[in-house]
Amino acid sequence: MEKSFQTEDAQQFAERFEMVEDLRGKTFLITGATGLIGSVMVKCLLELNRQKNLGIKVIVVVRSLDKARKVFGDEYSQIEIYEMELSEITQEHIDSIVDYVVHLACPTASKYFVEHPVETLLTAIEGTKVVLEYVRLAGIKGMVYASSLEVYGSNHSDEWISEDFQGYVNPTEVRSSYNIGKRACECLCHSYAKEYDVNVTIARMTQTFGAGVDYNDGRVFAQFARKAIEGSDIELHTTGDTCRMYCYTTDAVSAMLYLLLKGKRGEAYNIANKDSYISIRDMAYLVKNEFNQNINVVVSPKENQGYAPETKLRLETSKVESLGWQPEYGLKEMFTRLIQSMRNGI
Repeated sequence: MEKSFQTEDAQQFAERFEMVEDLRGKTFLITGATGLIGSVMVKCLLELNRQKNLGIKVIVVVRSLDKARKVFGDEYSQIEIYEMELSEITQEHIDSIVDYVVHLACPTASKYFVEHPVETLLTAIEGTKVVLEYVRLAGIKGMVYASSLEVYGSNHSDEWISEDFQGYVNPTEVRSSYNIGKRACECLCHSYAKEYDVNVTIARMTQTFGAGVDYNDGRVFAQFARKAIEGSDIELHTTGDTCRMYCYTTDAVSAMLYLLLKGKRGEAYNIANKDSYISIRDMAYLVKNEFNQNINVVVSPKENQGYAPETKLRLETSKVESLGWQPEYGLKEMFTRLIQSMRNGI
């Protein structure tokens, strides 16, 4: 059932996206395509084909064909699929001529960062280098690299954060393998743009969610949604003072397409809904008040659980908005769509 919500999202995306003619006849290669954002991007591009007859070709690089079949269902046959590791992405292994590359493949779970810091760091850097080399040697029109708001590190002010801000990251903390890996990959992208004239832009993604999130996903927004559905109290294992912004999946897809078509070579862009800035604790109460008033919010901090350090990340989004991009979904609507899809997936 949750697929139907993603299908509806893709349909609305295709109806609203303005630069359709710029995508006509283009071929996309997407890494990390079975993840949430990657799968939504695939569905949105295929829906543009259905609605606008654009002749877009979608190529995905995956580690498991079985997972790809499960994620894409009936749309599996409409995609050119390569089952391979990132290290195998070369001109010799990719048969089609590609116009655009979207590099999304990356670990996303805090627990994984803590348990596998070496793999987290090296997979990010080595995988991104392989993709950049492929883009350079194949003469591809453009690439977007999916980075993270976590490159900003620690910050304790509610002031707006533009793309030139640099917060503190402790390189001797095990979880920093993720933050520093993203920083290193951004530097690598910028270096390829300057030295080799590779047309790569960087999407600094805030936390992104929407219809199609797995019911057992461990990220905080999914935990809150699950508690609302089950009627269980929301228990916070931190003080909940961390503040950040959020973005809906199809809004994130739209932003990355804007970067591919209009972004400036080698530069980074914050991707978030500027009206969604909220603390973890206040978000817990939002879910309680809007979706299940019978549950409670319990603050019970625990240490050494691998959580990101308390920080405030209020991202300035005027740079991406100057390209013409605007988000469609507010935070309440994000949770409405998420909870509806999760409830129907039980």
